[in-house]
Amino acid sequence: MNTPRTAAANGGRALTLSAVAFFFVMMAYYIVRPVREQLSGAVGSKELPLFYGITFVVMLLLTPVFGAMVARFPRKRLLGWSYSFFVLCLVAFVPAFVLQDRIGARLLGSVFFVWVSVFNLFVVSLFWSLMADIFQSAQARRVFPTIALGGMAGAVGGPGLGKLLVGVIGVPALLVVSAIALLAALALLLTLSTRFDQCSAGAHDEAVGGSLWAGIKELWTRPFLRYMAVLMVLGDGIGTLAYALMADYTNAHYPDRIARTNFYYNLDWATNILGALLQLTLTRWLLVRKGAGWGLVVPALVNLALLLFVVALGIGNISLFGMAVPMLAVMMVGTRGFAYGMTKPASDALYTRVPRETRYKGKNFVETTIWRFGDVVVTSGVSVLGTLGVAVTGMAGIGAAISALATWVAARAGRSPDLLPEQQGGTAGAGQARTAEA
Repeated sequence: MNTPRTAAANGGRALTLSAVAFFFVMMAYYIVRPVREQLSGAVGSKELPLFYGITFVVMLLLTPVFGAMVARFPRKRLLGWSYSFFVLCLVAFVPAFVLQDRIGARLLGSVFFVWVSVFNLFVVSLFWSLMADIFQSAQARRVFPTIALGGMAGAVGGPGLGKLLVGVIGVPALLVVSAIALLAALALLLTLSTRFDQCSAGAHDEAVGGSLWAGIKELWTRPFLRYMAVLMVLGDGIGTLAYALMADYTNAHYPDRIARTNFYYNLDWATNILGALLQLTLTRWLLVRKGAGWGLVVPALVNLALLLFVVALGIGNISLFGMAVPMLAVMMVGTRGFAYGMTKPASDALYTRVPRETRYKGKNFVETTIWRFGDVVVTSGVSVLGTLGVAVTGMAGIGAAISALATWVAARAGRSPDLLPEQQGGTAGAGQARTAEA
């Protein structure tokens, strides 16, 4: 029998395990992301449309595969197989990085860039789909910033650990460290999937069911998903713009792969510290007091302000805390910090108010295929504008107009008419939380 005290204890344990699991998920990703970025920096933004184009095609091919897996397999098996696959891939890439100079940055970059993008989007999206199963919607606005903060700790620790180890063990061995972190995350997520659930008893042992194409179909039938898809293209496109411009900067200033990797570790470190500070302060207050919709609007306004600063100040160095910092780095850290520290917890809180099939299939389609479609559009646009002689400040001006539109879409998404009413559960699984022994 569940008493209020038992339910509260279950909620606390579920929150703790979720935050620690996300810590390891993000640590695994942020150890290998600068390894990917140094390959992008080695070839510059001219190759990014190719990298993102291949990624987009791969996402299109994987969408029905993922839909079929969600439809047929229970959640525990889906988690176990997906995470184990990526662990094995990390280990398999080690010999390729030992031979990076012989293989070449362009070829290895094409393969590893696509793989890391798929790794990040599917692993993180599946994590948050599980969180939407475990926590109820009203509670999610309170606990998701805390879980995201656990991820931010991993996102800060990952670059820190990578920066510490890269000069000692080299780039290839970092992949093994990442694999170990991902295995730790999997163990915790399997425990969560078994012992804590807001769904009816045994739901975690059942497949979600439905059509393998549901993720694509729901994009046309659910206004909320359409808003989120448009916002993904517009809002995250600003971060992609900063990323493309930064690839050219590192290509020009950091010819050595260890130096490039260290530079990207520093960028990720600053980004994730900003995200963590936001989750400790503004994000939780905003989501609880004003609603999750505002967690989408505020980052869009921040993007608009940063782009206007680039238009006004250019891309040269500015003085920040007594250091000369490229304005592009400030733009990249700011846009990504608010995306991870506010937009992500807010959007995931809103996804608790859609049916379970939508949480897994529709959400995954938006956060994988649609995201990479936006990346292809933005990086191709940067290449075309550069060919036409448009300066970076001109691109920033175009981006500012896009951010203004993204602000309007964000406001509409938070008030979408097809969002379910908020559930008012007080703690994780209150009245429904259970343990495996119950």
